[in-house]
Amino acid sequence: MTLPAAPMSVVPPEAAPPAPGGHRRLLDVALRVAGGVVAVAAATVTGVLELILSTVRVAGHLIGVSVAVAVLANVALAWFAHAAVGRRWALALPATPWFVLMGAAAVRTREGDLLLSGDNWVGLVMIVAGAMTFAVMGFRQVLAPPPVRRDG
Repeated sequence: MTLPAAPMSVVPPEAAPPAPGGHRRLLDVALRVAGGVVAVAAATVTGVLELILSTVRVAGHLIGVSVAVAVLANVALAWFAHAAVGRRWALALPATPWFVLMGAAAVRTREGDLLLSGDNWVGLVMIVAGAMTFAVMGFRQVLAPPPVRRDG
């Protein structure tokens, strides 16, 4: 009876994962920056859409469709920014242009134009609901446990 000299396996050996190189890191950073730019652009577009929808009337009465759009869009924007950038502070990327746009819409121009007036209840509720949405999403990010890092 003879025994083999070395144990043999029928499973092929696994190749070691490639070490994270400069190209992978550069691609990761580029994708995160692109995600942040998309979040800022999307916040600007949805903010303009919400301002346009704040004056929608049915049978002469204001309807609150822009409030629902503001809440749903801001939840989606906050989620996308965090997922694309991968950092908790990424919520500020869509929130900043949205707040700037809402603030600019509430200021009267030299010609007297005003996008959001004090007698438009939909516009006021939209600003409060949108701000509360960003606040709640930010609070959830603060309370979330730190993410598990997976290297490789």
